[in-house]
Amino acid sequence: MSRFTRILTTVTAAVALLTAEAQACTRVVYQGPNGRTLTGRNMDFKDPMVSNFWVFPRGMKRSGAAGPRSVEWTSKYGSLTVSGYDISTVDGMNEAGLNASLLWLNATKFPEDDGTTPRMSLSIWAQFYLDQFATVAKAVEYTRSHPIEVVSGEVPGRPGSLAPLHLTLSDPTGDSAVLEWIDGKLSIHHDRAYQVVTNDPPYDAQLATQKYWSAVDPLKFLPGSGRSEDRFVRAGFYINAVTQSGDPRIAAAAVFSVIRNASAPYGVSIPEAPNLSTTRWRVVADQKGMVFYGESATSPNVFWVDLKKLDFSEGAHVRKLDLGVDMARVLAGEASSQFVPAKPFDFMEAE
Repeated sequence: MSRFTRILTTVTAAVALLTAEAQACTRVVYQGPNGRTLTGRNMDFKDPMVSNFWVFPRGMKRSGAAGPRSVEWTSKYGSLTVSGYDISTVDGMNEAGLNASLLWLNATKFPEDDGTTPRMSLSIWAQFYLDQFATVAKAVEYTRSHPIEVVSGEVPGRPGSLAPLHLTLSDPTGDSAVLEWIDGKLSIHHDRAYQVVTNDPPYDAQLATQKYWSAVDPLKFLPGSGRSEDRFVRAGFYINAVTQSGDPRIAAAAVFSVIRNASAPYGVSIPEAPNLSTTRWRVVADQKGMVFYGESATSPNVFWVDLKKLDFSEGAHVRKLDLGVDMARVLAGEASSQFVPAKPFDFMEAE
């Protein structure tokens, strides 16, 4: 057996063990020339998901939706967000270009209530950062110095099943952070080099996987399955191998090509790994051009929203772009005019 075959056999076996219960999702950061930073992600989920676009202005008073010790704040930045079931924010970009994305992580273990630390529902975790921060560095600095307990809630349609999620942040400089709750403690990975995040195992192990595969020439071989580690390796190579362009259209196309490559084909079911999941939708945030793109797996078109055309001023209406289940509404081109005033959704309470 050759050395390469032994490596491949070992990694394949490890992947099978580590990801038998993996939920899919992939997030990448494109660091193009002339400050052209974009963040793209797939939303891969076993069940159909209602996901709409929302415009939240500055000056909104928020509560952490986690009981009497909930964190309270007023939003400093307006944001365009993507909802999960209209009970949580799962992705989005604020008017300063900060992006936040929630992804599945089975290894998540949220902290036990210590009776004193301020608390926040998982449903509003991503929104908290979009509301409050312009850069990843400021967000990380605040998080390290202001302990907060994040409290999970039930996955819609799955009674008794708590959502295990980790949070990624990126900003227009290309800086990046990954926040994970492991064994009840918050782990923060902060570095511009952390361009790619998938799911299980925890990010320390994902970085070890990257180091392991660095011994293999990616032009000759890349792991091809839909499992988390394989998507991590593929996306990590392609996000820097695709055309690096300052042209916003070309850059967005490059990012879409990477996350489509890491997508799970629609309706795929793998009996031995039942939680590897269909890609429902994709979004790409151009953090220099302030444009947010969306694409449904069931739609033939890409649409986008120019944040410069949105009103984020304090007192402005909350607005909603109704996209329906799996973003199935067919739109094409710039869609800022399609938003309508709406009552903001209630973030799911966690106790």
